[in-house]
Amino acid sequence: MLTAQARPTTAKKWRKLLCSLPGYDPFAQAGESWFEAERAQYYIDFIEQCCTHIEGALAGQPFIMENWERAIVANLFGWQKSDFLGRMVRRYRKAFLYMPRKQGKTPLSAAIHNAVFFLDEEAGQVNNIAAASRDQATKMYRHISGMIKAEPEMDSRCHIYATTRSITKPDNSVTKVIPADDNVAHGDNQHLGIVDELHAQPDRKLVDAMVTAMASANRIQPLMLFVTTADFDRPSICNEEYDYACKVRDDVIDDPTYLPVIYEAQPEDDWTSEKTWRKANPNIGVSVSLDYLRDECKRAQEITAYENTFKRLHLNLMTEQDIRWLTLELWDACNSPVIPEILKGETCYAGFDLSSNTDVAGYDLLFPPNEKEERPLWCVIPRLFIPKDNAIKRERRDKVPYFAWAKDGYITMTPGNVVDYAIIKAKFEQDRKDFNVQEAAFDRWNFEALRQQFIVDGMDDEFFVAFGQGFASMSAPTKELEKLLLARELAHSGHPVLRWMASNVAVEDDAAGNLKPSKKRSPEKIDGIVMLIMALGRALVSAGPKVSVYESRGLTVLGGKENV
Repeated sequence: MLTAQARPTTAKKWRKLLCSLPGYDPFAQAGESWFEAERAQYYIDFIEQCCTHIEGALAGQPFIMENWERAIVANLFGWQKSDFLGRMVRRYRKAFLYMPRKQGKTPLSAAIHNAVFFLDEEAGQVNNIAAASRDQATKMYRHISGMIKAEPEMDSRCHIYATTRSITKPDNSVTKVIPADDNVAHGDNQHLGIVDELHAQPDRKLVDAMVTAMASANRIQPLMLFVTTADFDRPSICNEEYDYACKVRDDVIDDPTYLPVIYEAQPEDDWTSEKTWRKANPNIGVSVSLDYLRDECKRAQEITAYENTFKRLHLNLMTEQDIRWLTLELWDACNSPVIPEILKGETCYAGFDLSSNTDVAGYDLLFPPNEKEERPLWCVIPRLFIPKDNAIKRERRDKVPYFAWAKDGYITMTPGNVVDYAIIKAKFEQDRKDFNVQEAAFDRWNFEALRQQFIVDGMDDEFFVAFGQGFASMSAPTKELEKLLLARELAHSGHPVLRWMASNVAVEDDAAGNLKPSKKRSPEKIDGIVMLIMALGRALVSAGPKVSVYESRGLTVLGGKENV
């Protein structure tokens, strides 16, 4: 048995490993705790000899940990203390595992679960695997059960129930999956709790229930793991836990029962430097590809909005939720000419936005590439309208040159102080005669009256497709538009109103990395870009040319319902 201060020569190997976690010295707050090397080695050996990878190129191979992973396991299970009843128990009751995506957090947490489930001398364990959604929690359960099935000795000692996502042992121990919309009873008497992707929790309800479920004195050594990537810079249970973990790490708070594992870059670090990437990504070159990070960093330098996404997901830096999206350099690089006369008769898709009848309204026409006509670019023709009286006020107040744009034919002014929808209707009917418009996507707000007029005049009701403005509908085409801009595969002819709107776009993303433009957070009008995204969204899922991976891969949506 090794105390925190004694026998430094004997402890040299272990001391180096235990202190290798970023910025944290477990000896500084050890107090009356002591470290048992044999116990630490016992849990490490179990994971590396009994647990296997279940997917990818390493599927079926032993789970041989990296040193940073061994440091976590050694600290968690090697440190011991005496509790208030004189029982020898684990020192750590909580651990905060905070690192970027693709570090192997889920497999490591699954292996830790299995070590607890099979090695802890605790009958009647109640272990909860939680996340913001059942699907997310099931990902960890899949690793847990997959490791068990791959090891006959573990498999023979428990029963796995796929339908209920639970695992039981004859000693009345159970592991089960719970999503954030379920409640953990306060009397659940929890032994092990794991919250995967803490940053995605909608509130603190589930976390508080799990933490208070460890209060029973009958639970000798309960353990709570928080596993997460950085959250946005906002009030949240994740950021509250992060703040506490930082204070423990920095010895501001004396809590010897809390293990802070924090891998992150600092705001002042050069986020484009590979040195910074290695600082934040302990598994770089193992589970996260250096080539992948290089490609993502290059993309982040070209797409303004993706810079924050790169920093949050790959460097573990908290970022604002709303951010500017496009650089004008990127937009201007796609100013190839678009000539309507040449496009006559060609297939296109429309995106309508009439959300304001006192300001800019209209639609975009988007033409997919046409190989037969040797036209490799997507071409956009904006049809924008503004009431003349309001244009006068806006030009005086905001210095936006509406009259110059109208004189040059880039925007149409309608009489009065509200947009005349009859003028928009007439223009679209003419465009339908000139072009092969397949569908018209529309934002439900303010569009129904005009849609009914079209239908009364003989237009097919199915021609119009309602297009939600939430992440579920907007994310895939928003990201696809980024790709088209980066690849220089969009042509907008340098349209000045569309250019102005592109410079205004602020986007917001969610915990799952979905992206959408935000009108309320953009400093000025962005309607033309929203229309373009909507038209692109319909083109991507049309019966025409299959042009996007999103058709087959689908969209990741984490928690909640689409905001429409």
